[in-house]
Amino acid sequence: MLDDLRAVVATELAHLDGVVALRCDGLNTAPYLYRSGDDLSTLVLTPHFPLAKIVDMLLDAHPEAQIGVVALGCDERALKELANWNQVDLSHVRIIGVPCTAGQAAACRCSEPYPTTIVVGERVIGVENQVLNEFLAAHTQAERLAFWRAQFAKCIKCYGCRDICPLCFCNTCALEQDHWVGRGRVEPPFPTYHLIKAMHTAGAGKCTQCGECERVCPAHIPLTLLYALLRRDVKELFGYETGAAVTEKPPVFRVQVK
Repeated sequence: MLDDLRAVVATELAHLDGVVALRCDGLNTAPYLYRSGDDLSTLVLTPHFPLAKIVDMLLDAHPEAQIGVVALGCDERALKELANWNQVDLSHVRIIGVPCTAGQAAACRCSEPYPTTIVVGERVIGVENQVLNEFLAAHTQAERLAFWRAQFAKCIKCYGCRDICPLCFCNTCALEQDHWVGRGRVEPPFPTYHLIKAMHTAGAGKCTQCGECERVCPAHIPLTLLYALLRRDVKELFGYETGAAVTEKPPVFRVQVK
């Protein structure tokens, strides 16, 4: 699969200014902008890293560029959602779609572990979120409140969940405004900090199921469960799914100025 992908990227580089993908130099793996003539034997697919924000930053710096990106399903959804929020012009982006493996889909509990168009690889079946189902079945409203109070109490306010999120792009972050989150203490007030973050992501139709927020959390707070609950509500109330289309406006929308 990797050889096929590298061949596709080589073909695309003939008419693109670059392709964003993961590169392994033998010791480290990191996002990289491949240019025509580069050694593509270093291109890899794991571990996953959200690449949509990097495409966004490259196009901010070079709006005339034509950029390709090796994209999993959550990467494609992030790019579509960034377009819906006026952050990325998709006419300058070539999405090179690759599906997740069954193991990746299970680890992320992803219902759609593949992009719209797959260039190499085979589509795998999505996974039902059993953690969400068990949480809803086993907890009363009072028990859920107690559960989240205990989880949020572990937070050290490192901002890792915000910084890794491919759809956190506000010019001014509410989580750094004193009237919402006061300075001078590590533990943020319950539940302001996490509910602001939740409503600005999943509640505004901006969660792609990439799971990066939970992976980077040093306190092991089950953030993907919280956002799964909000995604469910947004879909039921507004019929909106993050990154499903590039013509829909999110349920909570305000124009973001670059």
